[in-house]
Amino acid sequence: MSRRVVRNGFPGLAAKGFLLDRLQTGLNNTVPAVIRTRSRKPNSVRRALLTLGSIGALASALGPIAAQAQDQDTQETAQGQIVIPDDVKIFGNDNPNLRRATAVVNGDVITGTDVDQRLALIVAANEGKIEEEEMRRLRLQVLRNLIDETLQIQEAKAAMVEVTQAEVDQSYARVAQQNFSQAATAMDAYLKRVGSSADSLKRQIRGELSWQRLLQRNVQPYINVSDAEVNEVLERLKASKGADEYRIGEIYLSATPETRQQVYDNTTKIVQQIRQGGSFVAYARQYSQASTAPVGGDLGWVRLEQLPNELQVAAREMQAGQLVGPIEVPGGFDVLLLIDKRKVLTADPRDAVLALKQISLPFPAGITEADASKRAETFQNAIKAAKGCGNVDAIAKNLGASVVANDQVKARDLPAQIQDPILKISPGETLPPFGSLKDGVRILMLCGRDDPKTAEGPSFEQLQSQMEDNRVNKRAQTYLRDLRRDAVIEYN
Repeated sequence: MSRRVVRNGFPGLAAKGFLLDRLQTGLNNTVPAVIRTRSRKPNSVRRALLTLGSIGALASALGPIAAQAQDQDTQETAQGQIVIPDDVKIFGNDNPNLRRATAVVNGDVITGTDVDQRLALIVAANEGKIEEEEMRRLRLQVLRNLIDETLQIQEAKAAMVEVTQAEVDQSYARVAQQNFSQAATAMDAYLKRVGSSADSLKRQIRGELSWQRLLQRNVQPYINVSDAEVNEVLERLKASKGADEYRIGEIYLSATPETRQQVYDNTTKIVQQIRQGGSFVAYARQYSQASTAPVGGDLGWVRLEQLPNELQVAAREMQAGQLVGPIEVPGGFDVLLLIDKRKVLTADPRDAVLALKQISLPFPAGITEADASKRAETFQNAIKAAKGCGNVDAIAKNLGASVVANDQVKARDLPAQIQDPILKISPGETLPPFGSLKDGVRILMLCGRDDPKTAEGPSFEQLQSQMEDNRVNKRAQTYLRDLRRDAVIEYN
C-alpha cells in the first residue's frame, strides 16, 4: 500500500502541491531587449592547443630515454628478463577508472560519469522501473540539461556572480530535509547507494542559484510593469469572478526543426514514465527547460486566457490529477499536469482548515482479511463511543492505539477520495476506517473546522511582482537560447 503523508501530520495521507505557488500572467507586453550577447574569445581552443603542444614537447624529450631502455632490454633478454613488445595491446578496458568526455562545452568537460550520476536520480525517483531503450533516450536529455547547466554556470562566472560553497551546502541540506526527510549526511549515503553522488546534486543546485542571481542582476532591473498594466489586470480579475482557475504543472522541452522528432519521442517517454508512477516533480526538475524547473514545474494558479492557445485547449478538458502531453507549442513541446482547479475570487470549501485526530491500531502479524475486518469494525464502534475528541485519547490508549493530532490541515491537501466526505461531517464525527493488513487500521476524527473567507485575490504589489516574474522568465529563455547559439560544444 503506497503511503501518503500530510505535511506536519498524518502518516498514510498525502499533501498535494509543489514548492511555489505563483500566478503567471499572459500579457503580450514586451520590453525591448537590453541583454547583449557576450562575444566569446576562443580561450578554450587556445588552451587546448597549448596543452597539445606541451604533450608533444614531453614526448620529444622522452624519446632518447625510451630508445636507451629498449636497447638495454634487448641485451638482457638472454638473461631471462621479461620481454614486453613495443606495440602493447591491452584486452578490454585499458583503464576502467578513466573519466571520458561525453561533451566539451566551451572547454569544460561533461563526462559519462556526470551523465550517469544525474540519470541515477531519475531512476531512483522511478524505483528503477525504466526500460533500457528509455534509458538511452533519457541519457540524451540529461546531457542536454547538463550542457545548459554548464552554460549557465559559465555565464554567471564570467559576470562574476558568486555562489559560495556554504550557500550550496545550505540548499543541499534543505533539499535533503524537505524532499527526503533526512539529514545531509544521510542524503550523501542515499545518493551513493542509488548510483549518484552528493557532488552531482550540489552541481545542479549551484547551477540553479547561479542562474537565478545572474537573472536578478542582468535581467530583472530592466523589467518594468507599469501601474496602469497592473490595474488593468486587477479589473479583469474582478470581472472574471467565478471563472475557473487552474493550478498547473509543466514540463517544457525545447526543439528545433532538426530535433523535433527526437524531442517529441523523448517527451512521449517522459509522459509514459510519469503515468507508470514516476515523480512529475523529479522529471520537471531534471528535464524541463522552463524557468519553473527549480520548483518542480509549478506554474501556480492561472486562467485559461493566460495560457498559449495550444495549452488552453488541453487544460479546459482536464480533470484534477490528469496528465496531458506532448503538446506542441512554439519552440518545443509541453507536458501539463492539472494539480487543482478553483473559482476566481470565490471561497472554496476545500480551503477550510481542519483540526483532525488520526487514531491508528496495528494488526498482529499473519492476520487474515476476515479477522482484520472484524477488528476494524470493533475498533470503529469503540472510537464512536468516545463522542468527541476530548475522550478519544483515553479510549485509544485502552485499545492499544496511537493518536496523532493536527489542527492545521487544509481539506484540499487531503486525498481526493477523503475531501468531500470530511467536509460533510460535524466535529466529533469520524470517517469510515481505512488501512491494510500491513499498516493496520486508521480512523480520522474531525475536531474542528475554520471555513474559508471569500477570496480577495492578489494585492496590487503581489500582482505586480507576479507580472515581473513572468517577463523575467520569458527573457531568461531568450538569454539561454543566445548562450547555446554562441557556445562551442564538442560531442564524443
